[in-house]
Amino acid sequence: MKKILSKINYPLLIITIIFAIFGLVMIYSSSNVSAILRYDVDSSYFFKKQFIFEIAAFIGGFIFILKLPTKYYRYFSKIAIFGIIAVLALLFIAGSVANGAKSWYEIGKMSIQPTEFAKIFLIIYLAVYYHRVSTKPKNKKINFIDMFFPLIPAIITFILVAAQPDLGGAAIIALITAAIFFSLPFGKPAKKAIYKVGILGIVIMAIAIIFLGKNFLQGYQVNRILHFSKPCARVNYGDNDTGYQVCNGFIAIHNGGLFGVGLGNSTQKRLYLPDSHTDFIFPIICEELGLIAGILVIIGYFAMLFIILNIAKEARTLRNSILVFGIFIYLMAHILINILGVLSLIPLTGVPLPFLSYGGSYNICVIAALCIVQRVNIENKEEAIKEKIARIE
Repeated sequence: MKKILSKINYPLLIITIIFAIFGLVMIYSSSNVSAILRYDVDSSYFFKKQFIFEIAAFIGGFIFILKLPTKYYRYFSKIAIFGIIAVLALLFIAGSVANGAKSWYEIGKMSIQPTEFAKIFLIIYLAVYYHRVSTKPKNKKINFIDMFFPLIPAIITFILVAAQPDLGGAAIIALITAAIFFSLPFGKPAKKAIYKVGILGIVIMAIAIIFLGKNFLQGYQVNRILHFSKPCARVNYGDNDTGYQVCNGFIAIHNGGLFGVGLGNSTQKRLYLPDSHTDFIFPIICEELGLIAGILVIIGYFAMLFIILNIAKEARTLRNSILVFGIFIYLMAHILINILGVLSLIPLTGVPLPFLSYGGSYNICVIAALCIVQRVNIENKEEAIKEKIARIE
């Protein structure tokens, strides 16, 4: 374990720990009132649950993910992606509805959101598959089928998530798939197949969006898309109204000014802002700690993303490069879609922020993803040492 720990990326680890601790503090601060008044539980209920989930995820990540070489992912990548597709399909029979979407399994007092696991499993599957394609003998050309086959589970996953309906989750799955697919470093013959398959995939997803939009979208989701640019012009006092949520988020940011009203002193968390500890935690941070704190959060996120992108560039195999690049897109998409949504620059989709938003399934997946990045960094350093020794010999 000491050898492994000596090769991890410590700047990334430090940023991760800072975000985890800061997130726990803000989850307690933003949820302590609503926990009592809205959910009838003790004030630290959401803090304690998040703490347990994160500790379990960190322990599991350090024990299993950091020790497992990525070359072994090929043994479970297919089982993982097709297994999670089956789990997503079963949601329509056995799932629970929350916030208008059938996205959850209720197991006792615990809720599990399989969409979050699907994002990580999809990245692993695409990385393993396209790495295998890249190792084909030179006398065998990469063809249309080679490129299209892995998109089948990606498209099925997209459709199942969009049908819940979870527009934010579906958008992130589409972004991850498209970013990985169009960044594949194959030669000119393969590029032709990539463009053909890419166009076909976009057409299929567009048809799915049109069909699902007509048959599955809730009224409030349609309103979010149609009226996101002027939310405060149509405020109705209900939790599902985009204007109500976004405008109270604006009030929170305005109240905070540059330096905030003080930790724990938010007025908007007192049931004015319904999702103050989940999707709308960023405005609460700005209200309590100021716009400067909000800017520092964004800087911290982009520092994390910068480190992750550099690890992807240093990867010695296509598998590892896709793994880390996919995780880069996954985290960046969550950050941008959440912050731009609460600022009404894009339609609101209910996407959480890494570490800051409350959510067991999501934050377990974020920690697992960052542990995969650390594992790739370990392998990068091991390969660099081997290359150095080979040059000396």
